[in-house]
Amino acid sequence: MNILGLIVEYNPFHHGHLYHMQKSVKAAEADLTIAVMSGNFLQRGEPALLPKWERARMALEAGADLVIELPYAFASQKASTFANGAVSILDSLKANHLCFGSEDGEIEPFLRTFSAITENEDQYSSHIKEFIKQGLSYPKALSLSFSKIKDHSGPLADLTKPNNILGFQYVSSIAEQQSGMKALTIKRTSAQYHDQDLPEGKVASATSLRNAIFSGPHGLKDIRGFVPDYTFNILTQRVKEGFPFMNWERFFPYLQYTVLTMEPSELAEIYEVEEGLENRLAASIKEASTFKEFMEKLKTKRYTWTRLQRMCVHLLTRTTKEKMHRAINNERSPYIRVLGMNESGQRYLGSVKKTLSVPLISNVNAFNHPALELDIKASAVYAMGFPQSMRAQLLKTEYSTPPIRLQQQKP
Repeated sequence: MNILGLIVEYNPFHHGHLYHMQKSVKAAEADLTIAVMSGNFLQRGEPALLPKWERARMALEAGADLVIELPYAFASQKASTFANGAVSILDSLKANHLCFGSEDGEIEPFLRTFSAITENEDQYSSHIKEFIKQGLSYPKALSLSFSKIKDHSGPLADLTKPNNILGFQYVSSIAEQQSGMKALTIKRTSAQYHDQDLPEGKVASATSLRNAIFSGPHGLKDIRGFVPDYTFNILTQRVKEGFPFMNWERFFPYLQYTVLTMEPSELAEIYEVEEGLENRLAASIKEASTFKEFMEKLKTKRYTWTRLQRMCVHLLTRTTKEKMHRAINNERSPYIRVLGMNESGQRYLGSVKKTLSVPLISNVNAFNHPALELDIKASAVYAMGFPQSMRAQLLKTEYSTPPIRLQQQKP
């Protein structure tokens, strides 16, 4: 049985995601598709536009058979930790293919790149340390260090591209975890990851879709042609029910309160707060009236916008270095939490659950782990972005919502 694994965020699900899923199923000749999906806070340190349950439903409607939550401890992390957590879940669920979207579109450059870096590990690490000492960001240091590695067996992956970077980490995680999964990749089409505006055609980046949604009263109408019907219906239903879409500005007052009411020594204990950033945080937050303004004051050459956003998420959840280290421990997910499934997914879970290497969770009340504690706290913080009248209901969903069950088979 061919089990396909996808690592996703679907913020929101659009035609590009559908293309990737359908091409991946074909490439893997998949009998079953498992999507490992970030929860309410994402890898780039942003709150998800929609709660994880709505995004899980989009994935099921599109054809995923199982949707598994990537715990907060891995989801709001640098690419390597993000990949380790997601790959470990797919490996535990016995997936034998992992297919990711990339700018390169061929798997061989990623395999060559992993081999080249492994063979030149000492030189590579030395260059990284040298560039960081020069005040460069970690991603920039990685990119420059990689450019110094020579390999004559064929072209290497372009690790300046965002999807290639994640793809390389997936390939690395598969190798380091000694998983039997085979890595595949599908070339991204049309819109690029960071595109800000809606393009011509039917494929737009999730960034441009979110920008359109927040641009004004006609935002949803503008994205109508770029998303499948089920995505559009879920989005419009949320609007009809009065639920706002989430972005950082909705959480800025809470972030401001958190920073202003913590001592510098307390700020320094928060995960990702390093090298005196606690002092810069305290100074910048006093001068800003919006999250964007705050980030512009906080940003330096040494720290990427994404890294700082992730730090802000950990500030919101008051996740200390100690709590995070206990949660991620050996950098493998300590459990599998099901967000949704169709009939095929339910049957598959039933066939493998007794052989899983980590616990399977469908009810958070029946399990305890430091990583799950962070998931629960992150969902509680996420609920605070909604109007007061909705919070009590949303705070309960983490405990009371069972896995979504889609009755029909995948298309």
